[in-house]
Amino acid sequence: METQDSSGSEDCPFCEIVNATVDTEVLLSDEKLLCFRDTTPGATHHYLVIPRTHIDYCKALKADDIPLVERMVQMGRQVLEKNKVSCLDDVRMGFHIPPFSSVPHLHLHVLAPASKMEPKSQLRYGPLSHWFITVDKVLTQLKTRGRVK
Repeated sequence: METQDSSGSEDCPFCEIVNATVDTEVLLSDEKLLCFRDTTPGATHHYLVIPRTHIDYCKALKADDIPLVERMVQMGRQVLEKNKVSCLDDVRMGFHIPPFSSVPHLHLHVLAPASKMEPKSQLRYGPLSHWFITVDKVLTQLKTRGRVK
């Protein structure tokens, strides 16, 4: 099963955050999403936006999930604004492609300033990374093919 209620994902660390069974500072939240800092930041500002409902990976997304992904982007921008990131053009947002996801729960990486990421972070999140897909590419694939490749 690719999606399930977060309460049924006891082994998932992000479901534990959703269920408030671990101590994590939630920066923003709403009825569908929540946002917190990445514990191993790849940029000065590195946040994760996750759905409250467990979705394994970006490859599990379908065309019906476009509004969810768009809302994740919106929340990512909100947390950047809240944290006084002035240049919203120097932002990198995207997902790791399995098997390169560290946690098997859909999470949008929000990184800024992207131009100042260290070389190691560029390998993981940069434009030449083979295992990181930008949110724009995900949305394009969902709109044209109905699934992420």
